[in-house]
Amino acid sequence: MRPAIRPAVADDLAAVAGLDEVCFGPEAWSSAAWGGEFERVSDDRVILVADEGAVAGYLVLLVPPVEVDVVELLRIAVAPAERRTGVGGQLMTAALKRCAGRTVLLEVAAGNESAIGLYGGFGFEEISRRRGYYAGGEDAVIMRWRESL
Repeated sequence: MRPAIRPAVADDLAAVAGLDEVCFGPEAWSSAAWGGEFERVSDDRVILVADEGAVAGYLVLLVPPVEVDVVELLRIAVAPAERRTGVGGQLMTAALKRCAGRTVLLEVAAGNESAIGLYGGFGFEEISRRRGYYAGGEDAVIMRWRESL
């Protein structure tokens, strides 16, 4: 069964924060930071969840007003048991539909080959690197997506 992709609601806060901790460990956002994200949900800050009766994944987008061309994918995570089942792809598809006609930027750890593969499959291209950005000196890869004309 494919999960439903829907906007997050306040009741999802604990599940999203818990999943973030599982997926990102020491790089996870704090519960307070997640609380702030949920408080700022609006037309320009979108949190989507993949719902299978429980949160199987989430995605956070910063979508400025339409006169600003660039959207930022701030965070995406999929529960370990749900990886390679299409959940990440469903979240990305839903997010990119919201970004029609705009450029989307994201950053990802250079060693996160599965995420880089997912993004590349959607047409994201590496445009830059931030050397030594992450703990332990790992580079951040900056990627860009532009909808095909």
